[in-house]
Amino acid sequence: MSLRGLQTFSRMIRGRRLFAAGLQCCRCRLSCHVKRHYSLLPDDVKSLRALVNPEISRIRNIGIMAHIDAGKTTTTERMLYYAGYTRALGDVDDGDTVTDFMAQERERGITIQSAAVTFDWKSHRINLIDTPGHVDFTLEVERALRVLDGAVVVFDASAGVEAQTLTVWRQAEKHHIPCVCFLNKMDKPAANLSFCIESIRQKLKANPVLLQIPVGSGKNFTGVVDLLTSQKLMWKMKSMRDDGRVFEVKALDRSDDPDLLQVVSDARTALIEQVADLDDEFAELLLTDFSENFDAIPSNKLQEAVRRVTLARKGVPVLCGSSLRNKGVQPLLDAITAYLPAPNERHHDVMRWYKDDLCALAFKVLHDKQRGPLVFLRIYSGTLKAQTALHNINRNSTERMSRLLVPFADQHVEIPSMTAGNIALTVGLKQTVTGDTIVSSKASAAAAARRAQNDSEAGKRSRECASVILSGVEVPDPVFFCTIEPPSMSKQADLENVLNCLQREDPSLKVRVDPDSGQTILCGMGELHIEIIHDRIRREHGIETHLGPLQVAYRETILHEASASDTLDRTVGERRHVVTVELAVRPVDVASVGGSCELAFTEELEGQLSAEMKEAVENGVHSSFLQGPLLGYPLQSVSTLMQRVTIEPGTSPAMVSACVSRCMLKALRLAGGQILEPVMSLEVTVGDDHLSSVLGDLSQRRGTVRDIQSRHDNKVLLATVPLAEMMGYSTVLRTLTSGNATFSLELDTYEAMNPQEQNTLLKRLSGLL
Repeated sequence: MSLRGLQTFSRMIRGRRLFAAGLQCCRCRLSCHVKRHYSLLPDDVKSLRALVNPEISRIRNIGIMAHIDAGKTTTTERMLYYAGYTRALGDVDDGDTVTDFMAQERERGITIQSAAVTFDWKSHRINLIDTPGHVDFTLEVERALRVLDGAVVVFDASAGVEAQTLTVWRQAEKHHIPCVCFLNKMDKPAANLSFCIESIRQKLKANPVLLQIPVGSGKNFTGVVDLLTSQKLMWKMKSMRDDGRVFEVKALDRSDDPDLLQVVSDARTALIEQVADLDDEFAELLLTDFSENFDAIPSNKLQEAVRRVTLARKGVPVLCGSSLRNKGVQPLLDAITAYLPAPNERHHDVMRWYKDDLCALAFKVLHDKQRGPLVFLRIYSGTLKAQTALHNINRNSTERMSRLLVPFADQHVEIPSMTAGNIALTVGLKQTVTGDTIVSSKASAAAAARRAQNDSEAGKRSRECASVILSGVEVPDPVFFCTIEPPSMSKQADLENVLNCLQREDPSLKVRVDPDSGQTILCGMGELHIEIIHDRIRREHGIETHLGPLQVAYRETILHEASASDTLDRTVGERRHVVTVELAVRPVDVASVGGSCELAFTEELEGQLSAEMKEAVENGVHSSFLQGPLLGYPLQSVSTLMQRVTIEPGTSPAMVSACVSRCMLKALRLAGGQILEPVMSLEVTVGDDHLSSVLGDLSQRRGTVRDIQSRHDNKVLLATVPLAEMMGYSTVLRTLTSGNATFSLELDTYEAMNPQEQNTLLKRLSGLL
């Protein structure tokens, strides 16, 4: 054996001896220690290969969502550390977290794109997605929730429900996702449990089910009392470097603080009564077996009832802790496995229709310089195997998937196959985009379609369900746009390729070419969104692009009702096309139906038109909705009634669409146009000493103050402000308050501009054109 080989062998022997000694020492300590803890012994260090395909009942697909700076990423870091998948605690301020791996995320200390991580906790597989809290990246939350089964909503215990909390909660409600609430930052001096519970009840219209009571407050926050078991979980930190793995669990006894005992007793009684009101099975159990003593109810029966309440979305369990101080995260992990649903408890129709055949939804796309497009799939049924051909129903194309990976932020582990209920990362699907349905073959899709048609309930369901295509992701309309130019014409093709890749990654980013100027227009969800896109083009692709000034994506509507008719008579070759259209347009309330445009047919016309010609009419109307008569902005809040469509035999659908579009333009011009501007809901948290300067600045921005609330030592200012006035607001607010204020923005509605502002805008834009 060579000298190097002998040295290596010697080191292995010494290492094993040290390992055995350390293991023995740990076991001795464990046996004589009265404290219960979740620390991992050296031979327990986890591997992603340890449990590739667990039982579907032991899988939890969850998301972490919250307002900005509530502690989502910090909570995720602690979960990974206590589960044994990281060996050091990451910190957002230090820029070394697992899920915030982009350079922009680490520099700014915010989450920009959702990151998926997979880990195990107590024989359960947890697929976790850490989502952004900034409104500019709300699509990341939307498409994550589309494929998740449960969610953890993190709150700042000193602030309760904040602006973006409302947004993400509404998104979870839309997808009927059960949630668990985690009141983070209980170590802050202003942390207030009752305030948070009441804000959840009042603002979210939810039913909070309190499962824990904090022990101590502010810097004296040392643990929690579990109301189900009446046990006290205490983290006795010996130093700032204590990682929080070891904590003491003991039953409450008479030696504890009498005030704490009384609070726990009252809270547990309230919990039992609340769960009994929400769950009939638990109420019956109480009345039959424990009517004389409610306190004797076993904790496992209470936990089962809380699980049923959570899955039925009648209530939301509430836990508390401090992720930064390493307190309360392990019980949160236990709550995720105990109360949130497994994939087979979500009852997706496709699971019944596809049976054992593969059916998956592509919900996210990333681009890797070496491996090309990486597509995230949520598997609803069947098994996904590497090196197999997959059929994309939306694209009607077949692609070969080369590799199958388990996602772990920006590091991945390759595996041969993955079963239903999991989230997978695939390599080789070059045509697949967000929202596509992936199946094993055309034949399996056809078989599922037959089962859906034969299903007695399928006939009453929507066409989308009957066609066995999974619903995609709703993409919000952009609110900002600007021009983007390459440094030279030689880079134009490279820029177009980069923008195509970024659009595929981020469906909320829109790129179009102005037909008049030929300039490339970048459309995004906000200033920060466009700024991040610009930075990524420069850093990741090495193109120093130039951005034009940001402009607001206005909308247009009409002022009055108007009718118009038009006839198109054209001969193309030997074929004559003749069509006559008569229609009426009228404005509808901006606030109604989300400000959308509507199209209706008279009863007589509904029965006359063939399906092909009706589709041609709809195409003509919808194309007119995309470009208003004033400045070419999309229309909003316009109702169109088709009154008469006369079509001569031999007329093509394209001519019908052209005639309808021309007639629509006539009617819109007769109705008179009006500009609608996006108005934002603004929430500013500021100290009393800076409130007046913030109010004065808002009045200059055409802001309207709705309410001023008190939150501990601060004021919370609620206002509505036109988006056009909010450019650069973060810098101005930082200057006015010396950096001691925070704010959040959310699109509220589109409102009509006053005549003076509209004339100014028309003159300015006309001058630019």
